[in-house]
Amino acid sequence: MFMDLSGKRVLVIGLGRTGVATAEFLLDKGARVLLADKKPVSEFGNTADALKGRAGVELGIRDDDTNVLSRTDMIVPSPGVPPSNCLLEEGLSMGIPVLSELELASGYLKKPAIAITGTNGKTTTTSLLGRILEHCGKRVFVGGNIGNPLISYVNGRQEDDYAVIEVSSFQLQWVRNFHPFIAMLLNVTSDHLDYHGSFQEYRSVKERIFACQGTEDFAILNGDDPVSADMSKRLPAGHISCFSSSSRLQEGMFVDGDCLRYRSDGRDEEYPIRSIRLKGAHNLENVMAAVLASRMCGCPPEGIINVLESFTGIPHRIEFAGRVDGVEYYNDSKGTNVDAVLRALESFPGPVVLLVGGRYKGGDFGILTKLIRERVKTLVVFGEAGEKIHSIIGGIVKTERAENLRDAVYMARDNSSSGDIVLLSPGCSSFDEFKNYEERGSVFKGMIEKMGHEKDEGIWENSLQQ
Repeated sequence: MFMDLSGKRVLVIGLGRTGVATAEFLLDKGARVLLADKKPVSEFGNTADALKGRAGVELGIRDDDTNVLSRTDMIVPSPGVPPSNCLLEEGLSMGIPVLSELELASGYLKKPAIAITGTNGKTTTTSLLGRILEHCGKRVFVGGNIGNPLISYVNGRQEDDYAVIEVSSFQLQWVRNFHPFIAMLLNVTSDHLDYHGSFQEYRSVKERIFACQGTEDFAILNGDDPVSADMSKRLPAGHISCFSSSSRLQEGMFVDGDCLRYRSDGRDEEYPIRSIRLKGAHNLENVMAAVLASRMCGCPPEGIINVLESFTGIPHRIEFAGRVDGVEYYNDSKGTNVDAVLRALESFPGPVVLLVGGRYKGGDFGILTKLIRERVKTLVVFGEAGEKIHSIIGGIVKTERAENLRDAVYMARDNSSSGDIVLLSPGCSSFDEFKNYEERGSVFKGMIEKMGHEKDEGIWENSLQQ
């Protein structure tokens, strides 16, 4: 819904990429912008330079300075700012409207939105769908929670046919009128409980992606999730499709032997599993969701199959990082919750040396017990959450405790032999040691590359002593 922002005093919380893009958008629309962050502006360097000197912006406000609320008409929190933030809590108690960047941007979006959310698989599905649409001749913006924020896109010319948007629970927390043409919920498992407070609240926030759809819109659900299956009976979307790894569906898409079968309005199509380059059974679900959406957009089966034959995934998600001394190393740094670890482990029959750790954010590591017994030869726990994880699953197999990722990698090397898989799938956030999962994954890949050079040169660093 278009909003007249001229003269509005808008408090933006968070001076990261999305916060800066939101501030620039608001200034271009004539608003006055108050920017708050827990860190001083000097620590943001080039990030904040674009805003310095612009009329109508005030930088340097602390995110605990509630005095700013007396001159605030609206609040836009950046993704990841928790509901417990004192500016949010106090602002809500004062009746100040709170909108996410997604909600604000969607009011200015002129193109049909395809929105993807879920605990796991969002980025892979969003990227794959974008690639399919482009290959089939569609013009498409791909962004949101990955790449460029939607707010940056709507501030431009909007020349595409579709906007394919990855949507996080943080963004859905503050939506009211967000209306995607196609909305999909891939899965919901325990995650971000430190942010949302409970699994029930987390799930209800995820379901907001469907709230404003109408009879002309499409909803895509995971048919293997009993809650999602029940939810399909009460969604406002006029067209609802499901995908399933375990059931044959009369309508929708499902695994059928050596193919993925799509049934809709009398059509019966096959997509050979052998043509899919993505590794892991869980990725079949991501593929089915992307195929369903692309067929809703008119993409032909042959074009879809062409992309499936070439798409190998995204960085930091079960990404091959190298082979050293017969051991294969995989980077799953994006696996920041326990369910992601489960799915990554399911991708390898073993033997696996598994690296888990970082900053704990909720979730039951106990669900990994059976797979660890079956597939893991050595477990290496590391980082801030290492002791907690050790207390839950340590000792099921041989277990090592490392202080940080660097030590964990070399412990994994010393506990692996030719034919093994070393898998970094942390199940935790990266914030105890790194600024994000991308940095953690890049450091991991850099270490594997370094070990490869050392092996080639006959140098085998005893890194734990360095």
